[in-house]
Amino acid sequence: MPPADFPAQLHDSVSCSIAAAARYGIPANIMLAVAESEAGSPGLWVKNRNGTSDVGSMQFNTAYLATLGKYGITPQAVAAPGCYAYELAAWRLRQHIQKDQGDLWTKAANYHSRTPIHNVRYRQALITKSARWAEWLERCTAGSCGYVPTQRLTSFATPGHSAQQPQQTVARPGYVPRAIVAIPAR
Repeated sequence: MPPADFPAQLHDSVSCSIAAAARYGIPANIMLAVAESEAGSPGLWVKNRNGTSDVGSMQFNTAYLATLGKYGITPQAVAAPGCYAYELAAWRLRQHIQKDQGDLWTKAANYHSRTPIHNVRYRQALITKSARWAEWLERCTAGSCGYVPTQRLTSFATPGHSAQQPQQTVARPGYVPRAIVAIPAR
């Protein structure tokens, strides 16, 4: 997990992404790349040209959230601070990786769009960002995280920090996250 002196928004994004990736059995570097690409924040609502909005830290589209309403998932819950949006995003990524057609990167890019032109662009960005995050995670495992590999924060030093991996758990098939879950610190 990132050190306590990370900026709060970045700490939540990295911590929540890693914990959610571990919980849903998806690559942490891909989850971190999606979180970076979405570039959302708690409470953020971005209006789209088609009348929908993208909501919260992981920028869930309100049209997609409408289909999840039957599980009690609301745009307000997704927009709230905390790890819930990351948990829901990891669950969604796992669904794409397990059920969609194509290679891993195309499946992961389906998080953003299945429309080929948008998927290809997002896919390429994910590949680049995932490689940077994989290197960062490797350095953290070795005890020296260094800078955070995002385009927005590229020189935040964290020398000597040792990352702790969250406990690996696998969600049961068909499970949809319905509540904000606190992951206990180790």
